[in-house]
Amino acid sequence: MLPALLACVFGLVILVWSADRFVGGAAGLALRLGMTPMTIGLTLVAFGTSAPEILVSATASLTGSSDLAIGNALGSNIANIGMVLAVTLLVRPILITPGTRQRDLPAYLLVAAVTGLILLDGVLTRREGTLLLGMLCIMGWLLWQFRQRDAIEDPELPAHGSSALKDWGLFISGLVMLLVSARLLVWGAVELALSLGVSETVIGLTLVAAGTSLPELAASVAAALRGHADLAIGNIVGSNIMNLVAVLPVPALLAPGLMDPALVSRDFPAMLALSAVLLILVLIAGRRRLGRGAGLVLLAGYTGYLTLLAAQSL
Repeated sequence: MLPALLACVFGLVILVWSADRFVGGAAGLALRLGMTPMTIGLTLVAFGTSAPEILVSATASLTGSSDLAIGNALGSNIANIGMVLAVTLLVRPILITPGTRQRDLPAYLLVAAVTGLILLDGVLTRREGTLLLGMLCIMGWLLWQFRQRDAIEDPELPAHGSSALKDWGLFISGLVMLLVSARLLVWGAVELALSLGVSETVIGLTLVAAGTSLPELAASVAAALRGHADLAIGNIVGSNIMNLVAVLPVPALLAPGLMDPALVSRDFPAMLALSAVLLILVLIAGRRRLGRGAGLVLLAGYTGYLTLLAAQSL
């Protein structure tokens, strides 16, 4: 128990320290590459902070724990909206750009709808995993096409005086430390949960999902505090897309087969419901900032979901 507890504590400390370095480097690269913070949040930052989910899902699938891997992907999306975005909004309200409202959120909901159709029969196959990877390629191509337009539409980019070498150093070292600390934290949390007799699916949906979402939480809060709100919301939306088209295919390709029925009947609908609430809040906010009230609504939804999981696990 003690090694697992120490792993959780040290993992969290390193995670918070490395987040600021990572976001600083990412914001600098956004300017240097002619991209807006939103665009780089949807690409480099989103993929980098989704790497823990990919690594955990691959490890779980190869060791015969495909339900943990699938629960990790769905649970991370639930945590990204109900925990990461909610906490970020409580720290600082976010101005939703037209690109987020008109393109990024609808794209995520479209990917989520297609994923729902794939999961509907309760079986995850290699063909479906390949389909999800194909969607990843399409999303990447579309984001690249929008890169130049985003740079033109956002002329008020902040000045940046650091060197390219420093930006890359901050970005790479921060990313490495984020991945290492998140893995350390997840290992400790899973060991503690197993000692309490918690089921594999619930572990994937809660401790593993929340643990692998901590890079998104740390990066998004750090981005908001540094004034890069576009990077924060772009990171969350982009990570959710990555979880569906890059993380979910891992168990489909490595360990295809039947899923825990609760993943289809309870957990995916919960993810879809929180996503729909987010879209409604964004539409209501319009051109105004998404504020702390919206953060409380999302956090309440996440708390309700965790309460349901706890009640059904008893």
